[in-house]
Amino acid sequence: MKQTSIEWLKKELEEYGSSSHLNLDWKTFDELIEQAKEMHKQEIIDAAERWKGTDFAEKYYNETFKKD
Repeated sequence: MKQTSIEWLKKELEEYGSSSHLNLDWKTFDELIEQAKEMHKQEIIDAAERWKGTDFAEKYYNETFKKD
């Protein structure tokens, strides 16, 4: 089964410490969050494409999640 963006982020963060302490700088943390956001965006678009098609998927994502 394909790994979700949340599962990926959890695994990545676990590499930076223990369950009670993370040892990473804010820059790395922000980079991981941005990468997870992009992965999540693609998950949503992929699901919408399977449901309605490419044009609908991009429009749905932009209207629902994109900030101005």
